Amino acid sequence: MARKKFRFRRIKRLLSVLLLLAMFLGAGLLPPTFAYMTGENSIVQSLPDAQNLVEQGRKLYEAERFAEAVASWQQAISAFKANGDVLRQAMTLGNLSLAYQQLGQWTEAEKAIAQSLNILQTAQNIDTKDRSQILAQALDIKGRLQLAQSKAEDALNTWRLSLDIYEKIGDKNAAIRNRINQAQALQALGFYRQAEKTLRESNQVLQSQPNSPLKVAGLRSLGNVVQVTGDLETSRQILQQSLKVASSLPDKQAIGDILLSLGNTARAQQDVPAAIEFYQQAANATTSPTTRIQAQVNQLRLLLETEKLPAFQALSSQIQTQLADLPVSRTAISARINFAQSLTQFRKNTTADTSEWLDIAQLLSTAIEQARSLQDKRTESYALGVLGGLYEQTQQKSDAQNLTQQALVMAENIDAKDIAYRWQWQLGRLLKAKGDMKGAIASYNEAVNTLQSLRYDLVAVNPEVKFSFRDEVEPVYRELVELLLQPGANSQPSLKNIEKASETIELLQVAELDNFFRNTCLNARIQGKKQDQTGAAVIYPFILPDRLEVILQLPQKPVRHYATAVGKEEVQSTLKQLQENLTKPHTLRQVQSLSQKVYNWLIKPAEADLADSKIPTLVFVLDGSLRNIPMAALYDGKQYLIEKYSIALTPGLQLIEPKPLQKGLKTIAAGLSEPRSGFSALPNVKRELEEIRSQVPSSILLNQEFTSSALQNRINSQPFPVVHLATHGQFSSKAEETFIVAWDNRIYVKEFNKLVRTIEQNRPEAIELLILSACQTAAGDERAGLGIAGVAFQAGARSTIASLWNLDDESTAVLMSQFYQELANKKLTKAEALRRAQLALLQNPRYRRPRYWAPYVLLGNWL
Repeated sequence: MARKKFRFRRIKRLLSVLLLLAMFLGAGLLPPTFAYMTGENSIVQSLPDAQNLVEQGRKLYEAERFAEAVASWQQAISAFKANGDVLRQAMTLGNLSLAYQQLGQWTEAEKAIAQSLNILQTAQNIDTKDRSQILAQALDIKGRLQLAQSKAEDALNTWRLSLDIYEKIGDKNAAIRNRINQAQALQALGFYRQAEKTLRESNQVLQSQPNSPLKVAGLRSLGNVVQVTGDLETSRQILQQSLKVASSLPDKQAIGDILLSLGNTARAQQDVPAAIEFYQQAANATTSPTTRIQAQVNQLRLLLETEKLPAFQALSSQIQTQLADLPVSRTAISARINFAQSLTQFRKNTTADTSEWLDIAQLLSTAIEQARSLQDKRTESYALGVLGGLYEQTQQKSDAQNLTQQALVMAENIDAKDIAYRWQWQLGRLLKAKGDMKGAIASYNEAVNTLQSLRYDLVAVNPEVKFSFRDEVEPVYRELVELLLQPGANSQPSLKNIEKASETIELLQVAELDNFFRNTCLNARIQGKKQDQTGAAVIYPFILPDRLEVILQLPQKPVRHYATAVGKEEVQSTLKQLQENLTKPHTLRQVQSLSQKVYNWLIKPAEADLADSKIPTLVFVLDGSLRNIPMAALYDGKQYLIEKYSIALTPGLQLIEPKPLQKGLKTIAAGLSEPRSGFSALPNVKRELEEIRSQVPSSILLNQEFTSSALQNRINSQPFPVVHLATHGQFSSKAEETFIVAWDNRIYVKEFNKLVRTIEQNRPEAIELLILSACQTAAGDERAGLGIAGVAFQAGARSTIASLWNLDDESTAVLMSQFYQELANKKLTKAEALRRAQLALLQNPRYRRPRYWAPYVLLGNWL
């Protein structure tokens, strides 16, 4: 083959859903085969040769030689059938289904388990208890098949049927094992808290029992689900406990799997050295070639990300020698694909010649052939798409498009949305490169629609998507907005495209919040369509690589759009400098200069339209690090923006319902004036709470009285439209680092759902206004402002006022007192009441600098 000169551009780092799905299924504790489960009981006797075939199949299955196991069990089934041994026939059919599942041969797996269940349900003259036990195990296998086919609800229902049988026959251990499997289905449905509750209850029972493989599996499953819900430190502790129990048992096989889980948790904690160490230990400890290759592939990815290139190359060579020896299975093919992806990422940053790219292409071609031999359409689609991505990098665009289209058709035919969106995205990039903008936009739209249809399922299918959101999901939305806002023939995008871009920006905001929580907390909050602006202008600034786009939506007017040719790096640098200077005491000149620069980008091109419209309120849907900047502090050279407009923030108009304050200002006010949880004292908090009590009817919780349970009980006692928390806290782009401080502990953002549950059970109305007056955004976190939205929506508040930084609790007390005075005027909106309170500080010589009045932002309903 003639040598070609390749040009490369940055590849999107892809994570293999397939490998992670295999790890997810492997975490359950289904019996490997019936033969293993029934060997001790000797429920029936049958032909010695047939039983030898069953045992041979079991050994082949455990060695991951699944195709050979199928052959042995098929022979055994024929022998049992000829002998009229229906129970052994049914059990071996169950084993056969398990092997077909491992091979990804879903039709054959369904046929085998259906035959097994049919035999068991129609069999006559068989001991009822024996038949019930085997029927329950067959239902377990059917549930596993349904979960593997993304039919989580069906799997849950099937496992509940088998649980009823286990409970009737008194098989307590099988019942616990069943509940562990049910927890996997609950995770797949997005019910992580319910899954965690199920696993904790099961492990509570196991704690009083001797160490056993069942206890190991229960703890490992719990550690994995706690990792998914974001409590990474607890996950690590539980997995360590599982490891300790496993180490005390004669069979050490589980140790490698637990170390693999520990590596995944450490990686999620960004503890790279520990993750690499766990992966190395897993590879050395396991006897399973599958677990070994999973650990090594994950380790390889970390070595690449941390640029440990000599170690990367050494481990690459080691993996290369092992691939050929792996039995042909979905997991082995997935490992091959993952390995090819890591090599692609490595080679694009080096001077790779044609032969090296051909080697990677050969890895993927082999993966495609093996997937076809297994008739595993999902894995074949993934391999085809990744090979298309390789050709995209090497500028072989025609071949790339052909392979991507093949992969997409295959994924759509089997309804594999979690990989279909990747190929829709990839096809969009290829069409854009060809200059087919119409086709590219259509393909990107399909990708976004697919992501929206996945929503909560995406995390369940791929537990690592939380940690790769910015690489795997967010770019789809961003690149679509970029395409939609590209100038058309008349140098302006069409009105239709501008409107579609604003909708896509809102969809990205929702996706970010979904990813922040990893559960269905937003489901009930989404209105399904944009709400009426009710006298406000909505401004969508959006940061793109080469420009800053702004969409402006005025009431009863066509949406308009303008852009500034400024690179993303300059935007980020300016915003970072502004954020740092805003909190410093003697930087007024720098603040005004930087904030005027941002004003010129976001507001100046629309000054005339805004003035003509005479609207009183600006509502911002902010992107990225813009969330860390108070829009109130934008400066036009003479005035700050807050001097001209009331200002509010929202993740999107579909997430709010603008309504005026429905009831009086009856308030729960809780705060800490004393040092707590590593934070300093806030001496003026007591004054702040007293000022609130003097303004509105209030229930006060101060210092020792302000515990998490006391706050919940107080909210539960009677309706309080306003909840005011004057305490330290932190907003972060990570839920596990977003919290407020109570006297007894930190209340993390996910615990705010306790308030939501209280509301649902005892008071149907939402909290009208949540005020967090002494919190701050996490230092160095570009998207820390996301945490404010997280707290607001988890608490179920229609409106939230929070502070981006906390410097002076004396000025906070002054501002809050003024805010409540203004809010008592029922003619004023919440946004206008906050504006007047901020202006009161701005006009006070002591507090005129933005550092005092600017940090307070209103999120949500501004009326």
